[in-house]
Amino acid sequence: MVQTNVFDYVRVLDKAADASWLRNEAISNNIANVATPGYKRQDVAFESVLKSALGSSRYVSTDQKVADVRSAALDPRPYTDYANYSYRLDGNNVDVDNENVMLAQNQLKYEGLINSINQEFANLQAVMK
Repeated sequence: MVQTNVFDYVRVLDKAADASWLRNEAISNNIANVATPGYKRQDVAFESVLKSALGSSRYVSTDQKVADVRSAALDPRPYTDYANYSYRLDGNNVDVDNENVMLAQNQLKYEGLINSINQEFANLQAVMK
């Protein structure tokens, strides 16, 4: 059987898109709970997880780093942001203006990831022709 790493980038991009989707849900949930007393904003950590999974070796190519990443190491982690911090008297730490900016930023990131996945498949399709 032939071993191939053709889908390594697609696998990592897919995990990144999943994390972006989860972040979108978390931000939407934050916006929905802007008036809930005591609510603490949620976010999803993925960029730092990806960075640590790829490693910091300067002497290994990016292709090799991506090939060596285990899918289990790329699980996005939801977390409570600034759990002990609140600038409002009701204990809520959601700033709706900031959340709307983060939502727009995340939607652009998600669209970019989906476009990258589509481009990877277009490259594979071109090679197979």
